[in-house]
Amino acid sequence: MSSEEEKNKALVRRFVEAQAEKDLAALEEMLAPDFVDHSVLPGQGTTREDYLQDVAEEQPASSEAQLSIEDQMAEGDRVMTRLAIHGSHDQEMFTGVPPTGAQLKFTGIIVNRVVGGKIVEEWSEGTYAYELAQQRLDHELRQRERIEQELLVARRIQQAALPAAVPKLEGWHINPYYQPAREVGGDFYDFHLLSEGRLGLVVGDATGKGIPAALVMSTTCGMLQLSAQALDSSSPGEVLERVNETLVARIPINMFVTCFYAILDPNSATLSYANAGHDLPYLWHGGDAEELRARGMPLGLMPGMGYEEGKVSLREGNCILFYSDGLVEAHDPKGEMFGFPKLRALISEHDSEQPLGNLLLEELYSFVGEGWEQEDDITLLTLRRSAPRT
Repeated sequence: MSSEEEKNKALVRRFVEAQAEKDLAALEEMLAPDFVDHSVLPGQGTTREDYLQDVAEEQPASSEAQLSIEDQMAEGDRVMTRLAIHGSHDQEMFTGVPPTGAQLKFTGIIVNRVVGGKIVEEWSEGTYAYELAQQRLDHELRQRERIEQELLVARRIQQAALPAAVPKLEGWHINPYYQPAREVGGDFYDFHLLSEGRLGLVVGDATGKGIPAALVMSTTCGMLQLSAQALDSSSPGEVLERVNETLVARIPINMFVTCFYAILDPNSATLSYANAGHDLPYLWHGGDAEELRARGMPLGLMPGMGYEEGKVSLREGNCILFYSDGLVEAHDPKGEMFGFPKLRALISEHDSEQPLGNLLLEELYSFVGEGWEQEDDITLLTLRRSAPRT
């Protein structure tokens, strides 16, 4: 090897070390005015000034990065350097990944051309892009695993908030159906065992989807249960008033809960009810579907709200459908909505041979078609008074 090649190797070694140390003055001295970088990343320039600026702006990912020049070869005016950088990712945000403490190792080969004691060109290849992509992938996988674990916990919490069993009342049939659009949702239903054999039934929907809606849903379920037991009242409006006052101060201002609350007295076969902005239930009685109307604002919007009450007598064979808007707002492949008119017509035409909830689910899945991606949580709850035996 000639003495000129030895000098070039030493120059490139100093150049590589100065770059690792971010010694801009040394780099300026060693770079030729017409230097060209042939191996730039997208968005980077190829000139001497671009190269110096990139070195100056590069954020350190490791506080203890160590450079090792593992081999060098020189031939004519070209010097090939094989190097490695070791360190732990404990410093700045690195390629969109926050510090993880993970050990990093980059290996690369740099070819520099030296003319008149100045570096005039550079070509480089290495594992830099691969290592960065791998770290980003590992980070995203860990994030996804963490989110999936949190969703699993949230789902278990939500399932615990829903009733574990359906109350058994002689002469009455109660059938719930619940299907969230995501791992967790904002819909809910519940039953409250009251004195004198009365039963509270509630169906509700917290605004939004996912974990925020599930948290508000669980909070509301607990408040309704406590209020119903504490009051043991025959007034569903009174229960909603108390829950509203408590909920206003405990949920975000941009969230609210719609809720239909009813109290069944099986002895007199009457249903008292109040509505906090929820979709109107339907009472089926022999070829007709009657809306159960009562006015009231959703829970958690404003303090001091009152809730109008209604009352209906249930004859043998009558059935009431409580539901959430995930049913009526489902869309078919053409974008047409299932809608209230279709729902009311199906209920009116329903015969007592098939359970109403089963009929509606069959119609829904036929309407939306195969491959349907559920848009919102769906809750159905039917209450039917048994028909007399013949």
